[in-house]
Amino acid sequence: MTSTKESGSGIHALYPISGNPPTLGHADILRRAARVFGHVTWALAVNPDKIYRVSLEVRQEMMTDYIRHLDLKNVSVEQYEGATVRFAEKIGATVIVKGLRDAHDLRAEMEQSFGNRGINPGVETMLMMADPGLSRISSSLIRELALLGEDIDEYVLPGVAERLRRALATK
Repeated sequence: MTSTKESGSGIHALYPISGNPPTLGHADILRRAARVFGHVTWALAVNPDKIYRVSLEVRQEMMTDYIRHLDLKNVSVEQYEGATVRFAEKIGATVIVKGLRDAHDLRAEMEQSFGNRGINPGVETMLMMADPGLSRISSSLIRELALLGEDIDEYVLPGVAERLRRALATK
């Protein structure tokens, strides 16, 4: 973990994603959050009712690839089930970081934020706008392109692209 001098604050933030797969857009939000907060837990949300095309283990490996590539010393990767705000409480995070690509994301994140505040008003939500050049990227688009055998290298790290291709080939 980096010192607060390097990262800007001693605040612990939670950045939850489904990461199916994690994208360069996710990584950009993570990189920027790591500059603002003393520690960021990049967490893989696990919904037991959802069927994932990529295993939990492979998605965590992909996230670790981004952390290594970006050399983020103040970021850890974890997984959780259940309410995001309850996981934030469990790990001592006082901020939940969410990325916004468009107005649709804003509406959804506002609703989640209101729900989280109803559970614990002490956990804030910070919304970060996507880099305009990355705002068109979505995990579902990348999965679909990969399933079609199309090039996905502009959306994910090369190692992530390879892991995704292998994971989808085994399904």
